[in-house]
Amino acid sequence: MAKGDPGAATRSKRAAPRTRRAAATGEPELVQLLTPEGERIESALGPDGTEYRVDFTDEEYRGLYRDLVLVRKLDAEATALQRQGELGLWASLLGQEAAQVGSGRALRTQDMAFPTYREHGVLYCRGIDPIMPLGLFRGVDQGGWDPNEFKFNMYTIVIGAQTLHATGYAMGVAMDGKTGGEDGEAVIAYFGDGATSQGDVNESFVWASVFNAPLVFFCQNNQYAISEPLERQTRVPLYRRAGGFGFPGVRVDGNDVLASYAVTRHALDNARNGQGPSLIEAYTYRMGAHTTSDDPTRYRIASEVEAWQAKDPIARMKAFLTKQKIADESFFTEVDEQARTESVHLRERVLAMPDPQPVTMFDHVYPNGSPELDEQRARFTQYMESFEGSAH
Repeated sequence: MAKGDPGAATRSKRAAPRTRRAAATGEPELVQLLTPEGERIESALGPDGTEYRVDFTDEEYRGLYRDLVLVRKLDAEATALQRQGELGLWASLLGQEAAQVGSGRALRTQDMAFPTYREHGVLYCRGIDPIMPLGLFRGVDQGGWDPNEFKFNMYTIVIGAQTLHATGYAMGVAMDGKTGGEDGEAVIAYFGDGATSQGDVNESFVWASVFNAPLVFFCQNNQYAISEPLERQTRVPLYRRAGGFGFPGVRVDGNDVLASYAVTRHALDNARNGQGPSLIEAYTYRMGAHTTSDDPTRYRIASEVEAWQAKDPIARMKAFLTKQKIADESFFTEVDEQARTESVHLRERVLAMPDPQPVTMFDHVYPNGSPELDEQRARFTQYMESFEGSAH
């Protein structure tokens, strides 16, 4: 787990300082601390002049790499389980590992996260057993983790709805007087580029701004809202939308785990210190399908995918560790073996999950039940019993 201070000076052996990438390169301007080739950048400037940097120990750098590899492998195993009929659906995070691990590790213990249905990397960073979301997508439970214990809310399927939940929660944090210092609480809400077209998200922007909520809106811009490309969602960079609502926005290289960490930690610390909301646009790419029910080959070309493969978040971190002699081949082999072992164990646990009795769907509708629910349960039980011993 990485614990470095993004405000501290980096070690002198890293590459020389650099600001944002110039528009003349044909690439979007964004905060980047690690190039696709694995070259370390000393610091980077945000659009408001904020300087971003990190100072991690070698062990923390290796920890981030381990997180990225394990998260990808567990995600790949879940995709394979769905393809084999063991899960009803799966939304892969392939390609977005750096944005999720970087922002997830930037959260302090007291911070609260509100995910979509794709934040498996953040879930992992919060210490939640990766079996939990698989129970949800296998249809045997509703997810199962305690949001209060892990400071990580349940997955939200309705696009953008979690931003409203996060805004209300953050307003409550402020009203409870839990901001104003380093031990204050901050909230982060995850959503995708397509969700920025939802009314819920824009309403959340209004309320968070007006009430100065300690909230970071974290948009993973993976270039597609299912099949709709980014240009169908906006005419300007998404992070600039924040200005219209009265709070700052910044675009970060979402395939750079170091920059994702630095930008998120800075935004969270501003929020916990009473400086209100902000918007982070993590510029990344969804390497796989939107979900396992989607076929991305119908709306994007292979050359586009190949171009983004050259910016792979794990490959660039591995290149950095190798160039700086922070890790050797034995370390990479050990991490790969750990990932393989954990993925096999995850598969075994999924296959061992008991199928729930259909009548249990009534168990948690209301905390104390209701007469109407009891009647429905009784009728459903009678219906199911009518099949016993028959030819149905």
